[in-house]
Amino acid sequence: MTDTLDLIVIGAGMAGIAAAKKCAKAGWSVAIVDELPYGGTCALRGCDPKKMLRAGAEAADAARLLSDKGVAGEARIDWPALMKHKESFTDPVPESMEDGLKDAGVRTLHGRARFTADDRIEIDGHGEIAFRHALIAAGAKPRPLKFPGADRAIDSTDFLNLKELPKRIVFIGGGYISFEFAHIAARAGAEVTILDRGARQLKMFDPDLVDMLLDRSRAAGIEIVAEATPERIEGAGGAHRVTYKKGDKSRAIDADLVVHGAGRVPAVDHLDLDAAGIETERGGVKVTPWLQSASNPRIFAAGDAAASPGKPLTPVAVFEGKIAASNMLKGKQTEPDYTGVPSVVFTIPELARVGMLEEEARETGEVEVSFTDTSGWFSQKRLGESHAGAKIITGKDGTILGAHLFGPEYAELINFFSLAIKLGLTSQQLKSMPAAYPTAASDVGSMF
Repeated sequence: MTDTLDLIVIGAGMAGIAAAKKCAKAGWSVAIVDELPYGGTCALRGCDPKKMLRAGAEAADAARLLSDKGVAGEARIDWPALMKHKESFTDPVPESMEDGLKDAGVRTLHGRARFTADDRIEIDGHGEIAFRHALIAAGAKPRPLKFPGADRAIDSTDFLNLKELPKRIVFIGGGYISFEFAHIAARAGAEVTILDRGARQLKMFDPDLVDMLLDRSRAAGIEIVAEATPERIEGAGGAHRVTYKKGDKSRAIDADLVVHGAGRVPAVDHLDLDAAGIETERGGVKVTPWLQSASNPRIFAAGDAAASPGKPLTPVAVFEGKIAASNMLKGKQTEPDYTGVPSVVFTIPELARVGMLEEEARETGEVEVSFTDTSGWFSQKRLGESHAGAKIITGKDGTILGAHLFGPEYAELINFFSLAIKLGLTSQQLKSMPAAYPTAASDVGSMF
């Protein structure tokens, strides 16, 4: 490929695919490259396969909650069959994604890429390629663990491909990945422990609702050890022994499997960014507010690879990819609007958030906070669920500043609050919505 491309996209995940198609549709010559199968983390190694496995855990949990309320018989997860169910979704994705790109006029390349100059990139098996613009949308990877024996831990990708589920599992880290996978594994019959070095888990979520989640997690059989700093992992009778420090004492726990759930970092260290004069910040590409490299104007970045204000979420990656593409096409400096982006921890039940935390909102001035334990409401009663709650934060004028929910179906319900925040609606306007009854949405009006 000796011609100069209008755009080379590095990373065939949601951000990269969205940008590549948009620019190709506008008539640009576009190529996209990835060393991994096309589809990215969300479709292949994250959100989607995780939720496929969660479906089995939800069903088993639902049956157990109603075991003395009309549902008889033991609910049991067949892990290999559940994994095949997951693969029925993930297996066709790479070919489907690549076919869609080709149909859009995008050249699809496979191999590891690295920059060789400010306007050139080298791809294994394809040689050096010149470009007018490049979009770095390489996503994220597990944060390196820096203690002896850390290589004994598997990452989230490996967990989502387990052919059999071990009996004893230890998760390192107290964030999304550990809690979501722990809830799946516990419902599938594993003995699960979460080791978190922090005093507080899931720090980006409302602490009152996190406390509810911790209670619910323990009720599901998950042990949570806070302020536990891993020291080493070593072999122990054909299994693993995880030694951690809590307080001034070292303790140990044996496990058949150790899972790395201690966060992710931008996956850009293999791109030789220095060769293109691309500066980094917080591990990702340093960008302007309109997602252009702060040091090389040919380069843009989107999604987890960009050190932007956006959260590391798929919807953010998609709209960042589209905005970066539009800015390249039109030579504009349009900035992404991150208002009203919801975030969910898909535990059972789920924990959701959009907008400000209570402490953030109080710093802006006078606010009203409505915190309600909804565990006794009909929406939970019919399911036998014991834990649920809502915290809604509004300003003096009734504008919704933040919404925090924990309960069944609340991952769907948070979208109502997301739209309200996006459009600047007041609590009275949202309460005036006539919702179908009985549904989770019909609870909204009583949460204020």
